[in-house]
Amino acid sequence: MLTVGDISKSFAARTLFQDVSLQVNRGDRIGLVGPNGAGKSTLFSLLLRQQAPDSGTISFEKNAVVGHLPQEQAPAGPETVLELAIGITPELTGLRRQIKALDSDHPLETEHHENIHARYDELGGHQLEAKAKKMLSGLSFREKDFNRPLGEMSGGWVMRAHLARLLVQSPDLLMLDEPTNHLDLESLLWFQEYLRGYAGAILMISHDRNFLNVLTTQIWEIRHGKVLRFRGNYDDYLVQRAAAEIQLQAAYKNQQREIAHLMEFVERFRAKNSKASQAQSKLKQIERMEKIAAPETDGRKIKFRFPQPPRSGLKAITLEGIHHSYGENIIYRGIDFEAQRGQRIALVGPNGAGKSTLLKILGGVLPVQQGIRQPGHNVKSGYYSQYRIDMLKPLSSVFEEAMDTPQRVTEEFVRTILGCFLFRGDDIFKKVEVLSGGEKSRLALVKLLLDPPNLLLMDEPTTHLDMPSIDALIAALEQFHGAIIFISHDIHFIRQLANHTVRVEGGRLAHYPGGYQYYLDKTAAASAQASSATAKTEPAPRPAAKVDRKEQKRIEAEQRQAFSNQRKIRQPLVARLEAEIMRLETRQKEVAAELEKPETYQKPGHAMQLNRELLDLSHRLKAMGQQWETEAEKA
Repeated sequence: MLTVGDISKSFAARTLFQDVSLQVNRGDRIGLVGPNGAGKSTLFSLLLRQQAPDSGTISFEKNAVVGHLPQEQAPAGPETVLELAIGITPELTGLRRQIKALDSDHPLETEHHENIHARYDELGGHQLEAKAKKMLSGLSFREKDFNRPLGEMSGGWVMRAHLARLLVQSPDLLMLDEPTNHLDLESLLWFQEYLRGYAGAILMISHDRNFLNVLTTQIWEIRHGKVLRFRGNYDDYLVQRAAAEIQLQAAYKNQQREIAHLMEFVERFRAKNSKASQAQSKLKQIERMEKIAAPETDGRKIKFRFPQPPRSGLKAITLEGIHHSYGENIIYRGIDFEAQRGQRIALVGPNGAGKSTLLKILGGVLPVQQGIRQPGHNVKSGYYSQYRIDMLKPLSSVFEEAMDTPQRVTEEFVRTILGCFLFRGDDIFKKVEVLSGGEKSRLALVKLLLDPPNLLLMDEPTTHLDMPSIDALIAALEQFHGAIIFISHDIHFIRQLANHTVRVEGGRLAHYPGGYQYYLDKTAAASAQASSATAKTEPAPRPAAKVDRKEQKRIEAEQRQAFSNQRKIRQPLVARLEAEIMRLETRQKEVAAELEKPETYQKPGHAMQLNRELLDLSHRLKAMGQQWETEAEKA
């Protein structure tokens, strides 16, 4: 469907691509990865012919339709949400507007009506309209929003409308640049499931690890001007890349050892007439070698310890009988909530259920309309978005803002943290006033982590981060001794961090005393009994609210006890898995060390055998690691 032949592209002295050849076939599911600035979006612009390569060719199969969702803001014209979703051609958009205008202003001109309706039907307008409504509903648009002008919508909702339009169009090749950035968890899961059955090919850029794992069967990594191809999903790519890097490190060390040995001969004998020709021959031998580039240090392996907040009391915050509404729209009516020190609570639920409202009430950003908000002893709360707006000084540089902390930190430490959150080189000297929204969000995260409150409230903290930065954030929050309450659409982030889950829906809070997998298991079991439970459920009378809260607490206590019993059963299995993982990791280091020895390559077939064992160890470690994560989360 798409063939790329030996393309090259440079900007000034920097080469992004050098003699790159690629092919996309029908049904392919490809994830494009690489650090920020590697050239992922540039490759997209080359494929879309928005830019021209310096050399090489790009060709599409005849009549192939390509659809593209950009990462940045898509245009919002005068059309409504539904008109944009349906309007895959200008003629369809025009016909639909004529039909609406005639229906309202000239209802009796039946002949003219029939001609327009006939053409609209001929183009499949009514079928497309039904499909568009389905796509919009899946992406969490409410039916009453279908006829709202796009100009009234926020940037995130405009992007969702453009995504719905692409899905209605069903192009042969779907090119998606960070498609999950503007989705909540519920709409992301719907979108992910829809793409699993998509008929066309998909080429996507994404920093969402779980999204890539579920959908991709190939990973293309941009590195050093090349596009390296790996079979499998993102986790498979990590295993293969790790094995390749170990082999590259061993080959590099062997070559450097050989060069050093040859140079030692040259230095000893180049001045002697009897050996000068031999020394010159050794130099030519070194020149003829195809040099192996020194493997780069992987920034994802950087580890550091963040400052810790002052210790709070056991109860971080309590809400009692909270009522909240926006005009006539009632969000909460008498809810209770409690978070304790050490809890990392993920708020999940459909869009518009009130997750962000709850987070703002907890952070004191929204005033309590009715009820009690009671912070615990010595608790200092920090709400992520509020922190960014109130604390960043426009005339300060990025580095000055990061250094402006009451904690005792070194310049080197701050530079390292900024690098992990994508501020590298001269970026740290940029003024805050010129930063993009994403850059301000990342800087706010750095400031928050350098001087953390002991009650941390975060709304979509991973949106503007790449995968190494997300891993750095997870590592920082795993060290955190306070309470964390957060909202995220990144399933990998939720799985790694949450030890308690709260579902927000219909003005109620349902507590699950475990991580995301525990929540999924419990809700799956509950949905199996949904029909009988629905028949018995009736709206509780208002005076019985206190009884309902007591019953809820009793159920939560039973869940905690069941969870505790389950942990006792699973802990021995977790210990056995940990021991096996340690054994495999030890053997992996032994094999890597063998590959670094020159004598290994003197035995025919020995190096190949070790490389096979190394790859097998990597696959087994990946499987063991996944099993350990699942069991440890349940334990």
